[in-house]
Amino acid sequence: MKNQFLALAFASLVLASCGSSKTASKNDLAVNSPITTSIDLTKVVNDKAPVVINPGRFTADTVTYRLPRVVQGTYSVSDFGKYVDDFKAFDYNGNEIATSKIDTNSWAIANAENLDYITYNVNDTFDIEVEGGIGGEQPFSPAGTNIEPNNYVLNLHGFIGYFDELKNNQYTLNVTSPAEFKRTSALQRVNETKSDDGTTVTTSYAATRYFEITDNPMMYGDLDVEEFQVGDIKIVLSVYSPTKAHTAKKLRETMEKMMKAQKTFLGDINSTPRYDIYLYLAGDDEKAPKGFGALEHHTSTVVVLQESMPEEALDESMIDVVSHEFFHIVTPLSVHSEDVHYFDYNQPTFSKHLWMYEGVTEYFATLFQVNQDLVSEDQFYQKLMEKILMSKRFDDTMSFTKMSENILDEPYAKNYIDVYQKGALIGMCIDIIMREESNGTRGILSLMKELSTKYGKNKPFNDDSLIDEITAMTYPEVGEFLNTYVVGTTPINYQDYFSKVGLIEANDKIETNYLMNNGQLILGGDPVTKTIFFNDMVNDNSFWKEQGVQPNDVIKTINGEEMTITNANNMLQKVFMWQPGQDVEVHLERQGEPVVIKTKLTQSYTTGQVLKANPDATAEQVALRKAWLKG
Repeated sequence: MKNQFLALAFASLVLASCGSSKTASKNDLAVNSPITTSIDLTKVVNDKAPVVINPGRFTADTVTYRLPRVVQGTYSVSDFGKYVDDFKAFDYNGNEIATSKIDTNSWAIANAENLDYITYNVNDTFDIEVEGGIGGEQPFSPAGTNIEPNNYVLNLHGFIGYFDELKNNQYTLNVTSPAEFKRTSALQRVNETKSDDGTTVTTSYAATRYFEITDNPMMYGDLDVEEFQVGDIKIVLSVYSPTKAHTAKKLRETMEKMMKAQKTFLGDINSTPRYDIYLYLAGDDEKAPKGFGALEHHTSTVVVLQESMPEEALDESMIDVVSHEFFHIVTPLSVHSEDVHYFDYNQPTFSKHLWMYEGVTEYFATLFQVNQDLVSEDQFYQKLMEKILMSKRFDDTMSFTKMSENILDEPYAKNYIDVYQKGALIGMCIDIIMREESNGTRGILSLMKELSTKYGKNKPFNDDSLIDEITAMTYPEVGEFLNTYVVGTTPINYQDYFSKVGLIEANDKIETNYLMNNGQLILGGDPVTKTIFFNDMVNDNSFWKEQGVQPNDVIKTINGEEMTITNANNMLQKVFMWQPGQDVEVHLERQGEPVVIKTKLTQSYTTGQVLKANPDATAEQVALRKAWLKG
């Protein structure tokens, strides 16, 4: 999963300113029966889609049906049972059977030996995000669901549930939709039939077990779809843009160039024949989703971004989030623990190794760009420095393995975003250690390939033994690093690793954006007045300083839109995507007096720590740096 970091940064700015039942055993159930499910998008009423579940015949007195509390790839509680209404069970004579709700996500069904099928209606989650938004209790948008006349985001874990003992049963899914809809999914399609009048189409899909249901999202509706080939992998890009501001054809060039570079970087890793990218572009209405970023699946990713983004900014965001998600084909697709392989959607346990799942993945998404000449070395170094600065906002003495294993609980949950910062830097340090110990011939990518060969998608590793295995496969220095800085609580001195590759830190001029100085927000929030204002760091942002902005200036409107605590996240996301050359109009309030800024954006700069090549580096350091960046 890749959160847009700023969304959470803004949210924290605003918030800081402001029974038991008898269940069946395997012996009681018809465990070999396929489970037939259906979703009818032609019978949606009040944004609720009807679902039917036919599990086959039971021999138990009572069975339990659940929707996921937590889904893979997310590290928070989603409670998809909250969005289910009118849950009913029926016997073979069409009579209703008594059911009782055990908890938010679970229903007990009595007289299960007579159970024929279950029905219920599902609300989507996108519409409800306005009530809580980021920091609320709604699922992260790319893990959520959308039901609207022209678009359906079908993260199937929001529609289809499971019986405790039947998660390994085969599933058949029938989705009925208007005939004019475009339909995209990597789930195996087995049949498609049109209604007699030709107005609807029912598409049938097959899944070998419940995991395949949750791991294969779909998008239906008025979509723009492009396909292209990256090596042996077919890429399917599906885009929903409400006003047609962006098209799949325009995005294809960026995605194709990026993913071909990723595939070149990965080399002989071919873990999937098809990869789907589902891009939902949110409009500006109050019911639009607020959680921007992406959620990985083994062979696809769901991305939610803003439609109002300029084309250049959208390309940049897609490179950022999709490159991260695509690298998940290495881990967890090819390398994962038993916690991932045997995931419990109701009471999950979590692996200790988020540093690898999310951190190394994020590191690859950063490293491949300089490796494949998509960014300059200086740009790569700046990204590393930004991650160091951002990581300092979190608890730098917290054990990463302990945080990972307890990620749903505080104080660990609030440090989750550090997996994209310090987690990536952990990957960088291991990479440099391995390059040094192997005279440049091995790095963390070669380690991940070796782990992929040893395990693969059908064989999980033991969580407690992974570090010992990695140490045995690499060098004692790698094990010492992991035990000291990942298992242990010692902060990393990154300069120790930069010096190995002939890099030094220095104070210099840095390109920045209009909200942050080298990773630090230049805004604050007042919970009493419910306003957003510039803080003292605005003095070090060249653009705003040139416009005469002062600390404590309150933002009233941006390009005609009023700024409030409620819509701050949405508006600041737009500001983050500003590009030089755009016309902007910002109204401020300074000590009760209005201040108007109406101008064309210029590149903004600040000063701070930068990473650059040491002119006195030895030949050995320069050679190691080349192996690290280009090996």
